[in-house]
Amino acid sequence: MRVIRSITDAAAQRPACGAGCAGLCTDDGIAAVLTADRALLHWRAMRGLGDSGLAEQAVQETLLRAWRSCAKFDADKGTVRTWMLAIQRNVMIDIARARAVRPGDTGWDEVEDLSDVRYADPDFSEGLVDGLLVAQLLERLPASQREAVVEVILRDRAYKDVADDIGVPVGTVKTRVHYALRSLRQLPIGA
Repeated sequence: MRVIRSITDAAAQRPACGAGCAGLCTDDGIAAVLTADRALLHWRAMRGLGDSGLAEQAVQETLLRAWRSCAKFDADKGTVRTWMLAIQRNVMIDIARARAVRPGDTGWDEVEDLSDVRYADPDFSEGLVDGLLVAQLLERLPASQREAVVEVILRDRAYKDVADDIGVPVGTVKTRVHYALRSLRQLPIGA
């Protein structure tokens, strides 16, 4: 479980800045870095991670790590920008590794791409409308054809079982279903 600490707790753990300070330990220093490099950090994280939420998380984690290790900055090795880009690279690697461990974590943008229409639940109102339409169409059929269609098509029963229940030959049930479907196909679309 991750414990969230206040800034004062974190400041107490961070060593005091010395001669090699990056300037992030002051309000003016962090404001200057945010003004100059926040867009670059966000663009780079978006390009590397492909998700705006993860990109913002990477930027925040980069700034936090840079703030914590402000005293470790070495101006002989490069500028504050290159130092922060190196920190961000490590943050992005950590995020990518965490995503690899839990591949089920997806962003909201990816949910639509991953959803499969075949497994989606239909809207209740669409099912209701379809049911009413089918009921209206079945009312137009003669009673014997309607009974055969309901049993064979809608209830998915075998012709032989339906024939035994009704007390007619199997061929008669097949004929009733055939003529019922043919007459339903001939109805206008708006019917």
